[in-house]
Amino acid sequence: MMDPQPRSSSCRVAIVGGGPAGLGAALALRQRGIDRVVVIEREAEAGGIPRHCGHPVFGWREFGRVLSGPVYARRLRDAALAAGVEIRTRSSVTQLHPGGGVELASPAGLEQLAAERVILATGVRETPRSARLVGGDRPWGVLTTGALQSFVYLERLRPFRRPVIVGTELVSFSAILTARAAGMRPVAMIEENGHTTARWPSAWMARAFGLRLYLGTRLVDIRGNGRVEAVNVETGGKTATIDCDGVIFTGRFLPAAELVRSSPLRWDSGSGGPVIDQFGRCSDPAYFAAGNLLRAVETAGWCHREGRRVGGFVADDLQDRLPRSPRRIELERGPGIKLIVPQAIEVGLTDPSAMLQLRVDRDLSGRLTIDAGGQRLWERRLATRPERRILIPLQALSIPPGVDRLQVGFTP
Repeated sequence: MMDPQPRSSSCRVAIVGGGPAGLGAALALRQRGIDRVVVIEREAEAGGIPRHCGHPVFGWREFGRVLSGPVYARRLRDAALAAGVEIRTRSSVTQLHPGGGVELASPAGLEQLAAERVILATGVRETPRSARLVGGDRPWGVLTTGALQSFVYLERLRPFRRPVIVGTELVSFSAILTARAAGMRPVAMIEENGHTTARWPSAWMARAFGLRLYLGTRLVDIRGNGRVEAVNVETGGKTATIDCDGVIFTGRFLPAAELVRSSPLRWDSGSGGPVIDQFGRCSDPAYFAAGNLLRAVETAGWCHREGRRVGGFVADDLQDRLPRSPRRIELERGPGIKLIVPQAIEVGLTDPSAMLQLRVDRDLSGRLTIDAGGQRLWERRLATRPERRILIPLQALSIPPGVDRLQVGFTP
């Protein structure tokens, strides 16, 4: 029986989330000599999404070889444990308090954990059917990629044989590989845009795997009595029926920011994650954030490197080496800009590797600009799409005195 009275404990750094970013931050902290580093993971094992991905490619930059997702996750976890990190699995953080107070629940009961610093690395989640407003019946056999991979790689089950895949992001092709690894033969991919979201040669790959690719096509409804039997789609005002026995909704990732949104931390509607500065520091200086919680969505390797970088900043902070600037400016999203990370800059403290990450909200061609009070600080001509990452070195910006915010926009 769970003890109704919360236990109290303390640590130097609590990391919420045991995926590539969280484990990277934990390892960096231990390598900098920070003791009592605790990773809090709600699943039975740490490792994050790669733990479910039984196919390559992971780990080239971290380990110098191509690994499957489970092997990559195990190596990250083993490295953190070998470095002396404490990993608490089956533990969920339920509340964040100002100054680093964390409430969590586990099979051992409730606990109040006082941390000198907290790193949030809760990752992302896919958008399920319920949030996509797809009509029709409610048969069994409708999954996200993550759920499919749990069935195949963790439970060793094959939930269907001829699914339709909705979406054409990178993760959509991961869904194809997962399905084929379990002996399934996906019959079609459906994409609302007129092109695949993943870069070339994704369209060729879909057809090479034997799938019919429906571009500019909307999933209207799902049909089935008990199990999925077919889906109806619409292309250019014409409807068609695709026979299938399952539907996999892929991508449209959103940061898993429920804890942030219920906490005193500032939340950014553009990125869907917490507001941070170039060091990953949140609006409460006891909190930092890293990984796909900051924006959807980057690769596991990118998140791991980002976690290591933020872990280094937290170590600097604990050792009184992370300076604070009296001058902090905000970045505003202008026309065409979906998100900017970080959303704030501490002026004069930029390290050489600091970058602004941007994404646009639609296919755009023109000039990307950064202005301060009507003065043009930076611009670049480019053509881009919403799924493409744009990086701008912070050192490229010469911010004049007296400016308290920058405007980032896109003009034709």
